[in-house]
Amino acid sequence: MPPGLAWRNPLAPYQIEGALRLSAGSLLLADDMGLGKTIQAIAALRLRHLGGDRAPALIVAPAGLVLQWRAELRAWAPELRLATVRGTQQEREAAWRAPADVVLAGYESLVADLPMRGTGAPLQRQWGVVVADEAQRIKNPETEVHRAVCAVQRRSSWALTGTPLENCLDDLVAIFDFVVPGRFDRRRMAVGLRTVIDEVMLRRRRADVLPLLPQKHRHAILQPMQPAQRLAYDIAERDGIVWLRSLGAKVQVTEVLEMILRLKQICNAHPETAESAKLDDLAERTAVLTATGDKALVFSQFVRAPFGVEAIANRLRPFRPLVIQGGLDSGVRAQIMARFRADPACRALVLSLRAGGIGLNLTAASVVVLFDHWWTPASAAQAEDRAHRIGQTKQVQVFSYLTPDTIETRIADIIARKQELFDSFVDGIDTGHLARLGLNDLLEAVGV
Repeated sequence: MPPGLAWRNPLAPYQIEGALRLSAGSLLLADDMGLGKTIQAIAALRLRHLGGDRAPALIVAPAGLVLQWRAELRAWAPELRLATVRGTQQEREAAWRAPADVVLAGYESLVADLPMRGTGAPLQRQWGVVVADEAQRIKNPETEVHRAVCAVQRRSSWALTGTPLENCLDDLVAIFDFVVPGRFDRRRMAVGLRTVIDEVMLRRRRADVLPLLPQKHRHAILQPMQPAQRLAYDIAERDGIVWLRSLGAKVQVTEVLEMILRLKQICNAHPETAESAKLDDLAERTAVLTATGDKALVFSQFVRAPFGVEAIANRLRPFRPLVIQGGLDSGVRAQIMARFRADPACRALVLSLRAGGIGLNLTAASVVVLFDHWWTPASAAQAEDRAHRIGQTKQVQVFSYLTPDTIETRIADIIARKQELFDSFVDGIDTGHLARLGLNDLLEAVGV
């Protein structure tokens, strides 16, 4: 690293390597979650600026992370002028026109403002670099988000994601279409992908670069349902199977997903009485785990009572829980996170998996509870690593609830097989065996 740059904290050798690789051109930085991809990108922006490159940078991130990026930039790169695109249309237009070294925008703001004309309009400028944070957001080339990010003129492209591949090969290809447009030869899949990965993807695993990071221990909690829950589940499963079989060859993925969703909800709580074996166990377990001052993150894919975040927060009231779910203003999210870190009385933070599973640094907690599970293994890893990341000083305990002999355990088996394929693909680029879970996998999960 060049002399003359002061850093908030010393950079690890692997972070220096990442910053240098980013500053040299286009790159997919696919480090494991928690290794400081944001800091590496900021360091690379400082290197560009120090080297005399004054072309502005555009950072596009999920809306809930924009203010977090701004705070990190102010702490790590105080010399860079910032403009944050948020608020009303008039406020966003003013931000786009503001003189700045780095412009921060949410994906939705970029899509909304892409037709903008005049000074500062995103399509009217030549950006030095465009950064796509949580780049899994652009994995579908048919979305407006993907098209908007790729439409912006730029000299370099940086994609940041700890989950470069969640479901299928096309997801990774779509990200490379942003990083190195036109470089991937779809006619020669395996050879072309191997070449591009070798040249423009940098991926480090935490076990390799952070041997001193506290250990993470996983515990599966096989929690049987209450009798009334079990009866409701068995009836719903029986009726659902009869319904799907009646559809025959006409059955659609959406119809199978509807049944899976219903069964997973009953695993969490009885739909009418709200009885929940999981909640009963969680309340007792939280009391024990937080008695020594530890804090807990509790994730659910559901929000509304009696199945998800609302019911969990209500049951954990003695522990002064805070809640993060979709729809919260980014400023409110930042305030909640700050209070959770600072207030010792707040011993639990309850999060919806989609709203809280990415981009948050919550090392104040050393306990993570997965109350239920999303379909992809990457989602569970994202949730766990909100706590198990740089800055964590305690061992992290992860508790995953599974209801025996239900859709949850069958999905867990499918996820385990998928994770094995995922890992072998990322390491060995074995394109012949990885495929998106389709209708047959879903029918297997529901027992049809």
